[in-house]
Amino acid sequence: MRVVIKNLLNLLCQLVVLPLAVLSFVEKTLTSGKSEVAFGMCTHIVAILPGIPGMFLRRAFYTLSLEKCSNHCHIGFGTIISHRCTVLDNHVYIGSYASIGNCHIGENSLIGSKSSILSGEALHELDEEGQWTPYSSNLLVRVNIAKNVWIGEGAIVSADVGESSMIGSGAVVTSQLKSLVMVAGNPARFVKKLEPRKSEAD
Repeated sequence: MRVVIKNLLNLLCQLVVLPLAVLSFVEKTLTSGKSEVAFGMCTHIVAILPGIPGMFLRRAFYTLSLEKCSNHCHIGFGTIISHRCTVLDNHVYIGSYASIGNCHIGENSLIGSKSSILSGEALHELDEEGQWTPYSSNLLVRVNIAKNVWIGEGAIVSADVGESSMIGSGAVVTSQLKSLVMVAGNPARFVKKLEPRKSEAD
């Protein structure tokens, strides 16, 4: 019964945010996906919706507008997802005030509040006059966060993270991380190898 009620609520919330999703879809169609101005405006609107209703409405909007977003994830208050090419798998948890760029977040991953997942490290380039170029979708790089990853509060990540790894609060990750490691610091440094807890039956 609980699952049925949740599914009905998800459907109702999708109907509520449908105008925003349609606006984003029209922009994507007319600009061949190169513009995200309307999409960005919509993300700011849903980001500030409070409480449990806000969480349902945010998720509903992203299920309709992202490349893929599971109906079974949590997107916290104030969180902004910058690009519609983002993928959120089942049971992803994103805390409040996070900034999510172009990335694929694997199932059961936990993204701490105020964390940032960047769309790679080279979003701007120096032109012939030595000035930084404006944003260009051609420079986006998808960052892959594998399943069961835990990213601590305030961490900044711009590189792929392996399965079941942990990134400490405030860490800055610019190099690819292997699976089952813990890192911390700025720049992030290896802390220890992680081992899954064995069951009592073992």
